[in-house]
Amino acid sequence: MFLEGYGPLLWQGTMVTIELSLLSLLVAFVIGLAGAGAKLAPSRLLRYPATVYTTVTRGVPDLVLMLLLFYNLQIWLNDFTDWRQMDQIDIDPFAAGVVTIGFIYGAYFTETFRGAFLAVPKGQLEAGFAYGMSRWQVFHRVLFPQMMRFALPGIGNNWQVLLKSTALVSIIGLADVVKQAQDAGKGTFHMFFFIAVAGGIYLALTSISNLALIWLEKRYSAGVRSAEL
Repeated sequence: MFLEGYGPLLWQGTMVTIELSLLSLLVAFVIGLAGAGAKLAPSRLLRYPATVYTTVTRGVPDLVLMLLLFYNLQIWLNDFTDWRQMDQIDIDPFAAGVVTIGFIYGAYFTETFRGAFLAVPKGQLEAGFAYGMSRWQVFHRVLFPQMMRFALPGIGNNWQVLLKSTALVSIIGLADVVKQAQDAGKGTFHMFFFIAVAGGIYLALTSISNLALIWLEKRYSAGVRSAEL
C-alpha cells in the first residue's frame, strides 16, 4: 500500500494541524488587535507592557517559548494543586498548543496591525466622526476595512509561518501530522518517506492558504484600483 496503512492516522493528524492553526490564528488575531491598540494608546501603562511583550516574544525562539510556557505552567499548576491539596491538573496538549502559538504570534500580529492602523488616513476617521458616527461605527465601517487592506500582506506572511510552526507541538505530545508521520516512519522504517509526506501536506495547506489570501486581498481592495485609474 502507498502509505502502508497509516493514511487514516496521517489524515487525523492533518485535521488536528488545521484545527490547531485556525484556533491559534484566532487567538493571535485578537491579541494582535489588543496589542496594537495598546501600543497606539496615549497611556504609558498600556504602551510599555505591550512593547515589552512584542520585544521579548519576537526576540526568543518559538521552541524555547513553547517549552517555557508549557512545562513551567504545568509545574505551577502542580505546585498550586499540592498547596491546595487538590487532584493534579494536567494541561491538555491541544489547548496548550493553541494558547502558546496564539500568544507567540500575537506579538507579530500586534506589529502588523499597528502599522496598518497608522497607514489609514486620519482625515477619513475625522470625517466619520463629523457625520455623527460613534466610535464603534467609525472602527467598523471606516478604520477596520481599510486597516485590513494594509495588513493583509503581513497577515498572510504571519499565517504561513504560524501554520508551519504548528509542527513544534509534536514535542509536547500532540498527535499532529508531524507526530503521526514520525510514528509511521518508526513503524515502517521509512522515516524519510513519511516526513516527506508531512512536508507535502504542509505545502498543500500553504498553497490553499495563498489562494484564500488572494481572494481576501481582492475583496478588501474592491474599488481601490478603479479609483486610482
